[in-house]
Amino acid sequence: MTENTSGDARKPPKSPEPSGVDLARVALRAAKDAARARGDAAQQKKQARRGGLRSGARADGRDPMALGSAINRLITERGWEAPAAVGGVMGRWPQIVGEDVAKHCVPERYDEDERVLIVRCDSTAWATNLRLLAPTLVARLNEDLGHGTVQLIKVQGPGGPARRYGPLRAPGSTGPGDTYG
Repeated sequence: MTENTSGDARKPPKSPEPSGVDLARVALRAAKDAARARGDAAQQKKQARRGGLRSGARADGRDPMALGSAINRLITERGWEAPAAVGGVMGRWPQIVGEDVAKHCVPERYDEDERVLIVRCDSTAWATNLRLLAPTLVARLNEDLGHGTVQLIKVQGPGGPARRYGPLRAPGSTGPGDTYG
C-alpha cells in the first residue's frame, strides 16, 4: 500500500490513472484519429482540385453506414468500451453466475468511477451466499472484461415493503415501528 504525502491513511483517489492496456488503447485511438484526420484532409484537397465534392461509385466519408458500425464507432470514440462491456455482462448474467443464482440475484448498475457492480438479491440468504461468491465472480468478470474492470461487487438485500399511504394510517407515522407517542 502506498503512503499519502500528507501523512494520513485515507483511501486512494476515486479514479486511478490509466496504465498498461488502458494507456495503449488511448494511444491507439489517438493515433487512429490523427491518421484518419490526415487522410480526410488529403482527400478534401484532392477533391477541391478536381472541381469540388461529388458523389461517385467509390465509398467515401459521406456514405451511410450500418447501425452496428455506427454504434461501435460511437462507443470507441467516446471511450465507452468498459460500460458497454459491463452492460453486455448484465445481459449474460445467467450464463456467468448460473441459473440458480440468476433467479435470485440481479445486477442493478455499474459505477464506472469506483468500478463497482451493484447486485440486488431477493432474500437475505441469497445476499449472504452471493457475498461469499463475490471474489470468485470478480475474478470471472475481470477475466471476461479485462483486468480491473470490476474491483468490487456490492451486494444488497431485498428492499423493504412499499410504503402505503391511506385512510388507515396515522398522520405523520414513520411506519410499523412507530410507537405513536
